[in-house]
Amino acid sequence: MQPPTDKPTVYYDGSCPLCRAEIDLYRRQDGEQRLCFVDVSAADAAPAPGLTAPEAMARFHLREADGTLRSGAAAFVALWSHVPGWRWLARIARLPGVTPVLEGAYRLFLPVRPRLSRAFGRWQARRRLRA
Repeated sequence: MQPPTDKPTVYYDGSCPLCRAEIDLYRRQDGEQRLCFVDVSAADAAPAPGLTAPEAMARFHLREADGTLRSGAAAFVALWSHVPGWRWLARIARLPGVTPVLEGAYRLFLPVRPRLSRAFGRWQARRRLRA
């Protein structure tokens, strides 16, 4: 499935419960549908030009409408700038020196993401059982 090119496109790992929950939050807040969301774990997913499936699964990516591909913290900052309610965070992240610190934190998070995601998935399942 090829996303439209006239709006920013978010590439995320939909097989990750933690990632999926975060994207669902952004999607709900994107009332005017300014963004296109692509689950790169889906069988019919088409990664962005210049982005392989393994790269797309390993890190968060956003392709701007002009074709600029952003990855990691820079992709989150770009995403926040498009979603109402998150623009304030994008403004803070764009202050000198902040995005590199966020990138460092993101790189520290990546190795523990699978374990955190599994724990989050179990927590979600327990919550659903209680509901």
